[in-house]
Amino acid sequence: MTPMKIAIACDHGGLNIKNAIIKDLKLIGLEFTDFGTDTTDSVDYPVYAKKVCAAIQEGKADYGILCCGTGIGMSMVANKQKGIRAAVVTDDFCAEMTRRHNNANVLCLGGRVLTEEQAVRLTNIFLSTYFEGGRHQRRIDMMED
Repeated sequence: MTPMKIAIACDHGGLNIKNAIIKDLKLIGLEFTDFGTDTTDSVDYPVYAKKVCAAIQEGKADYGILCCGTGIGMSMVANKQKGIRAAVVTDDFCAEMTRRHNNANVLCLGGRVLTEEQAVRLTNIFLSTYFEGGRHQRRIDMMED
């Protein structure tokens, strides 16, 4: 993987997979910022999604990882933020294709849907896959208009 900065956050439903992903990011030596939460106490996921998106918008992070119960709520918030292309991923193929064809910059995962091992594997696929560009860039440009 090329050097990159990751912004990561979760709500109470995604804490377990966020912690597993952070452990793996440390092992492989990727730089990251953890925007919380750090407990299973109930919190409002939009607060955490917006922190990760702001880090990307401000150039402080290249990619974001958002974890909640299903990944869906986080993705809804993230996709409302300018310049963010977030995808909920539950399998290897989608983790690869959302980078390869959609140039997603935020990965959304569900702690009640995935095991810790699955979440780590999907994160690694997402972060190691490159955007193909070409005809796909034209479609990204259309999304941004």
